[in-house]
Amino acid sequence: MEVNRLANIKSAKKRILVTETRAARNKAIRSEVKTCVKKVEAAVVAADKATAEAELKNAIAVIESAASKGVYHKNNAARKVSRLTKLVNGVA
Repeated sequence: MEVNRLANIKSAKKRILVTETRAARNKAIRSEVKTCVKKVEAAVVAADKATAEAELKNAIAVIESAASKGVYHKNNAARKVSRLTKLVNGVA
């Protein structure tokens, strides 16, 4: 694969490729987190406690996984989990 950016040095060309690969991976992980959060929020809006708790459990796993991979800072992940948990606990 030829990299035709401004890079002329071999290591710089490699960094461009690696950066693109990692950016795509991070984007996919962030997208998965957003999808899980939306599922939890949809269950809360529908006032479905059982589904909301099930989706929350899945969302927490995905968020913690993203944090362990360095996509999210651990405090950011903790904040997301806390907010979702508070939202689910508010469902009557």
